[in-house]
Amino acid sequence: MTARTPVASVLVVDDEPVIRANVAEYLHQEGFAVHSAATGEAALGLVGRNRYDAILCDVNLPGIDGIEVLERVARVSPETFVLLITAYATVESAVDAFHKGAHDYLMKPIILREVDRKIRRLIAQRDLHRENQWLRRELHREAAAGGMVIGRTPAVRQVVAMARKVAPTDATVLVTGESGTGKELLARDIHRTAQEAKPTDGRFVAVNCAAIPADQLEAHLFGQKAAAFTPADADTPDVFTAAGAGTVFLDEVGELPLPTQAKLLRVIEGKEVAARVVAATNTDLPAAVAAGRFREDLYYRLNVVVLYLPPLRDRREDIPELVEHFVAKHGRAMGKRVAGVSREAMPLLQGAAWKGNVRELENAIQRAVILGDGPLVTPADLPPDLAPAADDPSAVEPLDGAVKRFEKRHIERLLRLSPDKKEAARRLDIGLSSLYRKIEQYGIGSP
Repeated sequence: MTARTPVASVLVVDDEPVIRANVAEYLHQEGFAVHSAATGEAALGLVGRNRYDAILCDVNLPGIDGIEVLERVARVSPETFVLLITAYATVESAVDAFHKGAHDYLMKPIILREVDRKIRRLIAQRDLHRENQWLRRELHREAAAGGMVIGRTPAVRQVVAMARKVAPTDATVLVTGESGTGKELLARDIHRTAQEAKPTDGRFVAVNCAAIPADQLEAHLFGQKAAAFTPADADTPDVFTAAGAGTVFLDEVGELPLPTQAKLLRVIEGKEVAARVVAATNTDLPAAVAAGRFREDLYYRLNVVVLYLPPLRDRREDIPELVEHFVAKHGRAMGKRVAGVSREAMPLLQGAAWKGNVRELENAIQRAVILGDGPLVTPADLPPDLAPAADDPSAVEPLDGAVKRFEKRHIERLLRLSPDKKEAARRLDIGLSSLYRKIEQYGIGSP
């Protein structure tokens, strides 16, 4: 007879032998792998030697009590579910248990079917969460390979949708936005989508017009010889030849000298090359045209389709997804198992000014992954000079977040003035159960 695979591994911790034996026997019959312990010390010893999916732990234990077991398990095995067992339960004690990290609680006398149901529900939720994480990692891996812009805010989704529409055409594209917003990533996404629609041997060739000295830039773009060049340099193909039927990405196109602008205009207008041009700038080109620093005719040639990437401060809802992507990317590159960021670190990341936009965020996460030692990025791993967005007048917090932040502060202040929760609920003009839910939601009073 083939042994069946256990549903999950469970540790039952209770100093009452009858309860401990009954719960362990029932779970064993239902297909769980079960261990049991009579004390907190014995339970922690087993946790140090075994991996458990769930722990059922009585609150009132001799020596190390259930709350301390809960807190220690949370540190050494954060993926283990802990369900506290108590002889009496009130709304307040339940909220306190959740604040301390319990995933659920059971009230004596224990209903065995309820134990089974709660453990299976938690495991099902965990498995679904893991599946979603795997799917997101696959999406992020694909994004990293293909140069996709990550984000779900309406502005980002709109610009990505427009890029996908224009990609199969030969239209010139101008990508605008502040430095670090991901303009090159968007250009690579346009190139990749174009190659999927019409496969060629074309390449993506990027040129930073601000990084190449003016006396060398023209030769780099068009293959012209200069007296200072060696024969080896003169044989190097120009970028349009190198790209073939692909894409030439001209970053910081506003920095092109005027004579070079004239030659670029002739190349685009004369259709002398097969490559499509995608240009990018973080400067105000219309102002440069008005000041005579940029050719008006070239501007209109580049301005066929304009894609604007908003700064990170205007798309803060995308920060958690970007953080998850960068943690996975740099953890994989460094061979480190980093699951994500802690609950304390994420608000710091979402509230920072990010004047360097997505590039600065990625640098911060890369640093955190390098310096961190645990499974989660913590505030200690983040740059010490991480500037809060409060000093940035252009940073606008989403309305929902601002309302919740105000509500939490308001409830905390009122509870200091009126520790009696019934009186606090009356003064807030809400029901007592609603107050307890908000206390749990905001973690008010938790260490």
